[in-house]
Amino acid sequence: MAGTSAPDLLDQARTAFDRALQRNLKGLDYFTSPAPTLGASPKDLLIQRGTMNLYHYRPMTDEVYRVPLLLVMATTNRGYIFDMVPGQSLVEYLLKAGYDVFMLDWTPPRADEKGLTLDDYVLDFIPSAIARVQQETGEEAFTVVGYCFGGVLSLLWAALHPEAPMKNLVCFTTPVDFSRMEMFQAWADQRFFDVDRLVDTFGNCPSDYLYSAFDMLRPGTRVAGNIRLLDNLWNDEYVKSFRMFDRWASDTLPLAGEYFRETTKKLMWGNELHKGTMEVRGRKVDLAAITSPFLHVTAEHDHIVPSAASAPLIDRIGSTDKEQVTLKGGHVSLVAGGNAIKRLWPKLVDWLGERST
Repeated sequence: MAGTSAPDLLDQARTAFDRALQRNLKGLDYFTSPAPTLGASPKDLLIQRGTMNLYHYRPMTDEVYRVPLLLVMATTNRGYIFDMVPGQSLVEYLLKAGYDVFMLDWTPPRADEKGLTLDDYVLDFIPSAIARVQQETGEEAFTVVGYCFGGVLSLLWAALHPEAPMKNLVCFTTPVDFSRMEMFQAWADQRFFDVDRLVDTFGNCPSDYLYSAFDMLRPGTRVAGNIRLLDNLWNDEYVKSFRMFDRWASDTLPLAGEYFRETTKKLMWGNELHKGTMEVRGRKVDLAAITSPFLHVTAEHDHIVPSAASAPLIDRIGSTDKEQVTLKGGHVSLVAGGNAIKRLWPKLVDWLGERST
């Protein structure tokens, strides 16, 4: 290479050789070692009923904010995205900042739970979790933080309970205009996708179907990711991060059949939340009824919930204290990983800190 001295070329060759050797040696470790342990922050299971699990994390500081915080996970994925490993855990970060943290997480519905509906999630599971948080802490006020479709469920509940003592509502990457979820609209196109046949045949919507749908959003990502992994097998930190996120992304949950049928028809096909015609158990959903302080954080490069799908939300909320923030990153890297540690987590803690006393 022109302009490169012999010693520099020798160093480059030595580095390349060392990395190739490490890739071969550590490649064996990758395929023979167990998957990383995720979601290990100490916690207590308070409720286990239906598909819902409510956890209470044990405090890490002597002084704790008065207002407890309830994380609401999306129904398609496991909640340990909030609690990967020590040093890369939003839960740990919040605990160390003095928050009393609870999480509403989900498990696969059993065959006999195929009849669970949107009503059950919005008017049973979330209220049950909130009531237990209040009982556990002795505090009436609480904060809700919803991620992706967990944000949708949180919005529906909040809009139907304007009298509740909700101190704050935070949503991450939460869609409201489902017509702008372009790739999802393609695979759920009403002309070709028979949701009734799928649910009537399988009972619950299989996780493989949902996993494939997510994979189709970026069909080349998995191949490209494996190529990058092979090239970086020498790098322990890269491999550790890859395994964490790959395990979570692959751990897709099936959905209760009636819940899937209903959300497909009401949201994907009818776009009822955006149009203002959404009803849950006969009660109309009006997002303007939400008047608690509201924060919505979106990702600049979100391929799952594009900005066009989430952008209308902030104007629909009735609160006078509301903020929309767009940060660098993707749908997952917004909430977990190095990008989240530097951007979202400090923003969330600062915003909540002014509103949690």
